[in-house]
Formats: sequence, structure tokens, C-alpha cells
Amino acid sequence: MSDPSTRNYITGSEIAGGRLVNLLDRAEEMKQRRPAEGASALAGRSVALIFEKPSTRTRISFEVGVAELGGTPLVLRGDEMQLSRGESVGDTARVLSRYVAAIVIRSGSHENVVELGENAEVPVINALTPQFHPCQAIADLLTLKQRFGGLGGLKVAYVGDGNNVARSLAVAGSLVGAEVAVAAPDGYQLEPEAPALLTDDPHEAVRHADAIYGDVWASMGDEATAEQRRADLGPYRIDSELLAAAKPEAVVMHCLPAHPGEEITAEVLYGDRSVVWDQAENRLHAQKALLEYLLA
Repeated sequence: MSDPSTRNYITGSEIAGGRLVNLLDRAEEMKQRRPAEGASALAGRSVALIFEKPSTRTRISFEVGVAELGGTPLVLRGDEMQLSRGESVGDTARVLSRYVAAIVIRSGSHENVVELGENAEVPVINALTPQFHPCQAIADLLTLKQRFGGLGGLKVAYVGDGNNVARSLAVAGSLVGAEVAVAAPDGYQLEPEAPALLTDDPHEAVRHADAIYGDVWASMGDEATAEQRRADLGPYRIDSELLAAAKPEAVVMHCLPAHPGEEITAEVLYGDRSVVWDQAENRLHAQKALLEYLLA
């Protein structure tokens, strides 16, 4: 694994554990002292926010975050750029590097994001690809840290599709001493080398868990197989019965958007053990700390 100081491309696994803990501490400080803390960190600088996919939390949190750090956010849709007409990813990276202080990209191609980072002369932040969602994982850890006072020794049970969110959560958790268990059926599980406890039994995953985590069963791009996915993942719904199998103080997490009645019941999603809305808010604070770390 390369030292993150020698590369522009940032994923959850590229931030060493100690740096990740420091980043979370800084995010917590920014949250407590919002909006004054870090208000001039990006003064006079612009950040390109490229969104090839629709976005609510990622786009808004980054756009607000850049502005609160004193910078100018430039939101760019994929179809608004020459990328959509055949300009290479490498040339796009070279040009944007002459204009902006950093590039944030949410893309349907992990390979394109890697190529962008390899050719850019400014930091490139992965705001979501099919393989990883590191910014979500950082916000998740911040939420757990605030709820439990620390991260070492916590157990998080991710239940459902072993997707980019599950993968990033497993990587980030391993860096701070938290155990991540992923319960998914055959064909939906993470790769065997993932730093997580893998099982097909949701009750086994949530046993002694401090948090239970879910995500939608059919993401963007899964429309053609949505019905099959719902049938396969039906036994992995987060409901009151599954929550009761975890620790009495366990919380419920979801990266949103949620479909109440599918991957999670409305009773649990909106219940008093849900920290879902804290997670959503913490996207802002975690990303502000990340931008400051990379640029200030």
C-alpha cells in the first residue's frame, strides 16, 4: 500500500489508522464549532465536484462544506463536460488541475476515478464508485465515535447486499480497531479477502453487535434485476426482531436513501435507536475535515 502523501487518489484504505482517527477528531471539532471552525481553510480556492450520477447527500454536503471552508464549489455534471463527447479522463484531469485546488468525483466507473487521480496534479476524492464509498465510511465512523465515545472494540453488523458501502465500512473499521461483520446471501457477499467477518446468517452477524447497518437492495444500475434482488435479500431485512438480537444499546444505521418496508422497516428507521440522520449530517463534517486535511 502506497503512502497517501505520494498519491493524489484517496480511498478509505489509503488513510492510515492514526490519520483517520485524527481526521475524525477534527471532524468532531468542526461539528461542535460550526461554522466558524476552518472557515478560511479554502479561502480563494475552488473545488470541482463532478457528479456522473444523481446525488443528494454527497453533492449537498460537499457543496456546503467547500463553501463553509471559504472556497468556491463548482458542480459539474458528466453530460456538461467534454468527457461525454470523448475527451479522455487523463486530459480532463490535466486541465482541471490548472483551475481548481481539488477534484471530487462520483462516478459509475471506479477505473475512471483511478485514472483521474493518476493524471491529476491536485487531490482527487472518491465520492462514490461501484467499488468504494469512502466518504460515507468516514461519516459512519464519526457517528459511531460520537455515540459510543470511541471505536476500538466496537462491532458493526452490515446486513444485506455486500456492496461498495459494506466494503468501505469493512476497510475503515479495520483501520480503527472496529470489527465489521457482513451478512449476505451467496452472490451478494464481499470478496473473501475483505477485512470483515463474512456470513450468510444475519442473526449470527448481529450477535453482540453495537450497530446494525443496512442499505438499499437495488442501487442505481440494478433496475433490471431489482425484483430478483428483493427476493434474494428479503431475509436480510432490518426489523425489530433482528435489532433485538443485537446488544440492548445497539443503534441502527443506513446510508440513505432508504426504502421503508424493504431493507428496513419504518419502525426501526424512524425509531429512537436510529442514528441515520446523524450519519447524514456527519457527511458534511467528515468531508470538511478531509478537504482541510488535503488542502489547508
